[in-house]
Amino acid sequence: MDLDIGEVVRASGLPASTLHYYEERGLIRPTARRGLRRQYAAGVLDRLAVVALGRVAGFSLDEIGAMLGDDDAVRIDRPALLARADAVDATIHRLEAVRDGLRHVAACPAPRHVDCPTFRGLLDDALRGALPSPARGAGLRRARPGRSGSP
Repeated sequence: MDLDIGEVVRASGLPASTLHYYEERGLIRPTARRGLRRQYAAGVLDRLAVVALGRVAGFSLDEIGAMLGDDDAVRIDRPALLARADAVDATIHRLEAVRDGLRHVAACPAPRHVDCPTFRGLLDDALRGALPSPARGAGLRRARPGRSGSP
């Protein structure tokens, strides 16, 4: 049974513009048109779910498209999934280290944070780019040498 684009929008929660974009990228395709409205096979919802899961896992649309293929079969690249899982584990490990460091610094008895070895370690890691950043270019900056101040 075909689904009207409006039904796909309601079922997936995606705007029609995203469906059109995914169509341009070859991730989904309509089976027919009823007037100006696209019709999709019911399997489109599974394809959209794979796209959503792939995006959450950090795969690009090109990588996801390769897993989806041209037909309705999903070809999961198991080695790619394992590599992504390893990358997620590494990110979790870094974030846990940041969390633990922040908690320590917040409760640190050092009179000034710059005197705290844990805080200094966080600063060094930030300068080396060893900490995950919520946005490109964002991160901690070390005070210029010779400057002092409170935390």
